[in-house]
Amino acid sequence: MAQKLQNITIQAPGFAGINTQDSPVGLDPSFASVANNCVIDQYGRVGARKGYSAVSSNGSSVLGSSRGIETIHEYLKNDGTKVVFSAGNNKIFTGTTTLAEVTLPVGYTISANNWKVVTFNNDVYFFQRGHNALVSVAGNTTLIKVVDGSHLAPAGNEVLAAYGRLWVADVTDNKHTVYWSDLLDGDDFHSGSAGSLNLRNVFPTGNDEIVALAAHNGFLIIFCKRSVIVYEGAETPSSDTAVFKIHDTIEGVGCVARDSVQHTGTDILFLSDSGVRSFGRTIQEKSMPMRDISKNVRNDLLNYVSTEIHPIKSVYSAEEAFYLLTFPTNNLTYCFDMRTALPDGSNRVTTWEHITPLSLTRLDDNKIYIGKSDGIYQYAGYTDNNSSYTLSYFNNPTDFGNSNNLKFLKKFNITIIGNASSPTTLNWGYDYNTSYNTKTIAGVSSDATVAEYGVAEYGIAQYNAQYIGGSDIQKPSVNVSGSGLIVTVGIESVISGSPYSIQKIDIQALLGRLI
Repeated sequence: MAQKLQNITIQAPGFAGINTQDSPVGLDPSFASVANNCVIDQYGRVGARKGYSAVSSNGSSVLGSSRGIETIHEYLKNDGTKVVFSAGNNKIFTGTTTLAEVTLPVGYTISANNWKVVTFNNDVYFFQRGHNALVSVAGNTTLIKVVDGSHLAPAGNEVLAAYGRLWVADVTDNKHTVYWSDLLDGDDFHSGSAGSLNLRNVFPTGNDEIVALAAHNGFLIIFCKRSVIVYEGAETPSSDTAVFKIHDTIEGVGCVARDSVQHTGTDILFLSDSGVRSFGRTIQEKSMPMRDISKNVRNDLLNYVSTEIHPIKSVYSAEEAFYLLTFPTNNLTYCFDMRTALPDGSNRVTTWEHITPLSLTRLDDNKIYIGKSDGIYQYAGYTDNNSSYTLSYFNNPTDFGNSNNLKFLKKFNITIIGNASSPTTLNWGYDYNTSYNTKTIAGVSSDATVAEYGVAEYGIAQYNAQYIGGSDIQKPSVNVSGSGLIVTVGIESVISGSPYSIQKIDIQALLGRLI
C-alpha cells in the first residue's frame, strides 16, 4: 500500500529571527539561519527591508575621495525651523538637498569626522576627540570655538545635553573625568555651578575609561568600557555627596562604542563586549547570570565588533520598531526588532547588506537619514538608490522532529505576500550540504481581495487590509526531489520597488525508512 504524503508546515518562517548561536537541529522552526536584507514586519513575517533614496545632490563633489558623510544631526530651532548638520571629508555642512560647507574659526583644522553633536539651549555643539569644541549659535553657519573668556571647553569625545547642562567626557589623556557646564550655559565649564567628577576611585573594576553618557529617569548614566555607573542628583550636581552621589554600579558590563547608545523612551540600548544590552534589564539582573538582546547571534556579532576598524553607528526608530547597529568595514548592519522580546529575553534579529551606513539619525518627522560615501540618503522605498537588492531567508537545518527517518520531499506550497513582478528562487538541500537544489518561480499574483478563509466574515476589506496589507498574494506550488535526514530550505527574491514577505511554507514529504 502506497504511503501517504505528510504535510510539514513552517508557519511564519523566520518569525523569531536569526539564531546562529544554538545547535540548529531541534531549534524551533520559527528561527532562521539566514534572514538577510530582512525585517520582521508588523504581522510577524520575514519581509524585505526598505531601501534608500538620495537626498543630497552634490555629495560626490564636496566629499571627494573621502569615506563620506560620517555624522548627521538635525537641529530643531526654538521657532520650529530645522537645520541638518553633517560632516565628512574633514568638513562640516548644512543642508540636505545641497550640502553647504560652514565657516570654521580662523586657523581651525579638522582631521576626523566622528563628531558627537547635540542641541542645547538653541545652539548646536560639536565635540570630537583631539579637537576644540565648536558651537553654532542659533544655527549660524559660521562656527566658533566653545570658550568662556580665556577658557576653552574640554576637548572631549562624548557630550550629553541633559538637566540644563552640557556633560563632557572622554578627553584625550583623561578618560576618567566627567565635566559639566554652568546651568544653561554650554560655553562655561570653569565658573558658576560648572564642575567635574573624577571617577578613579569609583570605578568598580579598578582602572576603566568613560565611553558614553546618557540621561534616564533623573539619573546620569556613565558608560565605561567595563562598568556602568549611575549617579543621582544630576539636576543639581555639586561636591555635596548627599545630593550628587552614586546610585548604582554594574561591574563587568560596559559599553564599547559611543554611538551604539540609543534611548528608546523607556530604556537605553548599548553595545557591550558581550553583546547588545538593555540598560533596564542590566540593572535588574546585575547579580544574576545576565542576558543580552543579541543572545541568538552573539558570537557572530562580537566577531564583527573585534574586526571593525571604523566607528560603529546606530539608530533607534519607534516608527519602524527597530534598533540598527552598523559595522561599515564589514558591510553589515544588524536589525533588532524592538516590538516584543522573545521568551528568553533576547530580541528578534535580522541582517542587512549593501546599505553600509557610515552614519545614521532619526529626524523629528520620523524619517531616517543615512550617511554614505557620496552624500545623505533616506531609508525609504524598495530599491537601493534605484538598484535592486536580494532578500535571503534560510531555515536552520531541521529533522522536523523525526531524527531517524529519511525525508523524501515531493512538493512545496509557498504563500508569499507582494513583489509579484519579481521571481522567487526556492532552495532546498539535505544533510548540511550547502550545494542547494534550486528552482526559480515566476512571480504570479493571486487576487488580493479574496479572503484566506473564503467566508463572508473574513472577506471584508478591513480584514484584508489588516492581514495582507493590500499587496499581491503569490501561492506557487513547486515539485521537488531528493532525500535526506536533515532538510534545509531557503527562499531568495530580488527586491525591486515592491514590498515582499514570506507567509508560510508547506512541504509535502514521504517519511522513509529508519536509519
